[in-house]
Formats: sequence, C-alpha cells, structure tokens
Amino acid sequence: MPNRINISSGSPWEDQVGYSRAVRMGNQLEISGTVAQENGSVVGKGDAYLQTVCILEKIKSVMEQSGGTLQNVIRTRMFVTDIGQWPQIAQAHSEYFGEVKPATTMVEVSKLIDPDYLVEIEATAWL
Repeated sequence: MPNRINISSGSPWEDQVGYSRAVRMGNQLEISGTVAQENGSVVGKGDAYLQTVCILEKIKSVMEQSGGTLQNVIRTRMFVTDIGQWPQIAQAHSEYFGEVKPATTMVEVSKLIDPDYLVEIEATAWL
C-alpha cells in the first residue's frame, strides 16, 4: 500500500469531524469538500461566483502544497444550493479548468452546513 499523507488546513472542524483537508496516497490526491470561508467568515455572501472563485483558489493552494497544479485535477464535484445559479458557478469553474476540462458533476442539495454557503466543491487529482 502506498504511503498516506494527510494534509491539514488547521481547521478545528478536522479534529471534531475526523477528516483531513486532503489525503494523498501514492499518485492520487483527494481534496475534501471545500467552502468559501476565510478566517471564520463566509466569503462572497449571496454571490455564487465569488464563492466558487474562493473555493477554487483554496483547491489550487492544496494542489500546490501537494506538488501539483490544477492541471493535475481529473475530477470535481460541485454541490450547490440553487441550481439556478449554475451559470455563475460554471463561469468560475471554466476560468480555472477551461483548459484542463476535468470530469465534473454539479448537483443541487437542499442545504450546506451554513445557510450562507452556496457552493461546496471536492476534487480528485493524479500527481
């Protein structure tokens, strides 16, 4: 079995829930569901585009910390609270992944952990 590397963001939620920001095993990197939060505050309240940009910047940072780039992302999963906002979310996703074109899924969910979160994104990468 390949070595396991847990990557932490330092969030208190990680210990409380029992998860890692990302886990790398061999060449595979799984990035946990990521929301638009900085320093305990929601970024881009009411703006699905700004939240998506914030989330993708965080995913980009984890990729770089793991020795990769967004070019290594092979799949994203987007959970949104209002599928009617898909054009704004898709615009941001395209700005980051337009050349890469990972496999992706976007599904509407009834709610996320905080009512101000409009989007949550997971990613899988091959390094």
